[in-house]
Amino acid sequence: MIHLSALSGKKIAVMGLGKTGLSTALSLQNAGAQVYAWDDNQPSRDYAASFGIICADLTAMTAETIDLLVWSPGIPHTFPASHPVADRARAQGIQIVSDIDILVMAQPQADYIGITGTNGKSTTTALIGHTLKTFRPTQIGGNIGIPVLDLEPMGGEGTYVLEMSSYQTELSQSFQPVGVVFLNITPDHLYRHGGLQGYIDAKKQIFSNPRQSERKPIAVICIDTEDCHDIAEELEDDGVWTVIPVSTQKRLDKGAYVEEGVLYEMREEGATLIADLNRFEHLRGRHNHENIACAYTIIRQLYGYEPDKIIEAMLSFGGLAHRQYLAATIHGIPYINDSKATNADATARALACFHHIHWILGGQPKEGGLDGLDEYMGRIDHAYLIGEAAQQFAEWLAIRGVPFTHCGTLDVAIEKAHLAAQSKGQGVVLLSPACASWDQFKSFEHRGDMFVSIVSEIASALAKE
Repeated sequence: MIHLSALSGKKIAVMGLGKTGLSTALSLQNAGAQVYAWDDNQPSRDYAASFGIICADLTAMTAETIDLLVWSPGIPHTFPASHPVADRARAQGIQIVSDIDILVMAQPQADYIGITGTNGKSTTTALIGHTLKTFRPTQIGGNIGIPVLDLEPMGGEGTYVLEMSSYQTELSQSFQPVGVVFLNITPDHLYRHGGLQGYIDAKKQIFSNPRQSERKPIAVICIDTEDCHDIAEELEDDGVWTVIPVSTQKRLDKGAYVEEGVLYEMREEGATLIADLNRFEHLRGRHNHENIACAYTIIRQLYGYEPDKIIEAMLSFGGLAHRQYLAATIHGIPYINDSKATNADATARALACFHHIHWILGGQPKEGGLDGLDEYMGRIDHAYLIGEAAQQFAEWLAIRGVPFTHCGTLDVAIEKAHLAAQSKGQGVVLLSPACASWDQFKSFEHRGDMFVSIVSEIASALAKE
């Protein structure tokens, strides 16, 4: 746990008692701060209270009673409506910060690498962390599911690799990265940011406060989307960052690019072959080539390690659960857990990797639904619909001539997809919902774990026959 002795005796409010908020409250309490917390969810308050955390109405706080307000990233504070606790803090002149700001305050000498974008953040964060551990003390945290204040102190010898959602980039005003990876931009969380431009502006906040040193900070940006290309040009014009472009769609005269599954790095003498990315068995598809290329480039540019050593360390990475993760293979049919695909763009990345797909999809729909997936419909043998989005998705699929079945729940969908795939003796059973999970599950992890559990039960039962 990060040591926060500098905050001992301070009166600190914590808004939100989910995973991040509870970690923050406990870390501050252990440091000797006076902690006052709130969450609208009664069970969350009760759980926090069991650790001795005082739960109090924060709408009455004043500058005399509270020194600092730590805001949990999952709670909207501006859009779609201004939050009364945030309004109160601003009116009282109380600074609103994130847990990442607290980490930077406690560990100012460490290196920080921020990873953001719409899709691929977790895989890229984990891949960078896994690889860097070969060379120097490294820890990962943030939106990947590890609260940053649960990490260990490393001082100036270490690197914190932090996945940052748009919620965190807009909150974390004190974050001082030596390097940033900006992967891509597609519409997501638009309700939270007042539209696409608000979402982009929130993401761009990651560049607002770079580490001040003799060397410019490094911004690795995949320029395959128009918005990211524009961001790269803006940063180039500003001159504060060294911008290193990456592409999986075209050759570049600077940075790194992927062509026919091979990673090239541009040097003074021209393009240098770095690695055949088809060797990465756990990172299939062009989207993962983007992740690998960006991870390689930020490590290479920041620390200068030898390319062969970086690739060797990367090759031992085993992938992440819920991201095109092979749950089982039953009679030659792979069962893939891609529960992390909570929007159409993420699902497109999975559909592009397979043929004869028995596709389980649905849940709490995102804006845009399945738009952008038309080109992959020829790969679908059958679709199995669950959750709130079922009727909306059924209408979309019907127009495109894709056969589908209303299943309602995940267990029914898995059973039907399993029987159909096994009867055909080919293809893949793919959970890639293109939706949020909150209509039927606690999280995308809960949904993915349920998929793995049910598939494992099927495999075990067949093994006994």
